Amino acid sequence: MLLCITAIFLGMILPFLMAIFWAAMLALVFQRPYRLLRLRLRGRSNLAAALSTLLIVLIVVLPISLIVLALVNQSVEVYQKIQSGEWDLAQLVDYLQSQAPNLDALLSKAGFPPERLRENISNFAVTATGAIADRLLTYTQNAIAFTAQFFLMLYVLYFFLRDGRLMMRKVINVLPFGNAWERLLISRFASVARATLKGTLIVAAVQGTIGGLMFALLGIDGALFWGVVMTLLSLLPVGGSGLVWAPAAAILAIQGFWGKAIALALVGALGIGLIDNMLRPILVGRDTKMPDYLVLLATLGGLGWFGLSGFVLGPVIAALFLTFWQTAGKEYGGAEE
Repeated sequence: MLLCITAIFLGMILPFLMAIFWAAMLALVFQRPYRLLRLRLRGRSNLAAALSTLLIVLIVVLPISLIVLALVNQSVEVYQKIQSGEWDLAQLVDYLQSQAPNLDALLSKAGFPPERLRENISNFAVTATGAIADRLLTYTQNAIAFTAQFFLMLYVLYFFLRDGRLMMRKVINVLPFGNAWERLLISRFASVARATLKGTLIVAAVQGTIGGLMFALLGIDGALFWGVVMTLLSLLPVGGSGLVWAPAAAILAIQGFWGKAIALALVGALGIGLIDNMLRPILVGRDTKMPDYLVLLATLGGLGWFGLSGFVLGPVIAALFLTFWQTAGKEYGGAEE
């Protein structure tokens, strides 16, 4: 009966689970500012939670909302330019053909004739930008549902900030697995979620900002759009923003803008690349304690299953998976040889 009623309850609140999840994530990240505010306000928990929620809206939610609104306009413009042929990404194939006369034969032997490769690149560019534009327009068209989820998230966030520690103590007391193991699981969940959310988002935001500013300085159209795309790609442990700035530098070189191409390549390789190598291990690696290949697989799988929320959910699930098996190995496994 316990399992049955729990399943029914979870099914009942299923449409709101993502709002609850993001409320929990933000409460984890902003727990320390809330506690400092409560200390300054002499223990007034309600006021401290309200001010912390307002702080989150001002420094997290409001900037993201403004960026999304501007991104909708730029994504549509980029899509129209690629679809009309004003931006021809397939010029890269033409450039490689002109520099390497034997490239046609090599590509044909490999099963990638230049004509098909050129067509695939163009189709991919149109499909990718169109999908981004459609998704953003869908979000704006579903404004009522999104607004309801947003205010529900803020409402739940207030209580998670104020009563989060008490809730965790009650959960640990109720679960029948042993308090030590339950504290380990909750601690693992919190550390990985906090590291992924803070570290990955900070690294991605810094990389996307540098890339977008560089695009704007070089006069590349849709700088905000490409900056956001680089931010999203930076969430992946492999490839990242280089999937945008590297082809952009190549296209600038093809068009004869060698100064711009070299400048973009240097900023991408030395600036964006070094930031990733310096910040990611400090902000993410220490707390996740997972190998890079597992983080990559978990991130890709999470994005496929849960959408954008998967970049946090994927690594968290992978960390819990490792913790469960490590604990089971200690409890039930054989002696190590």
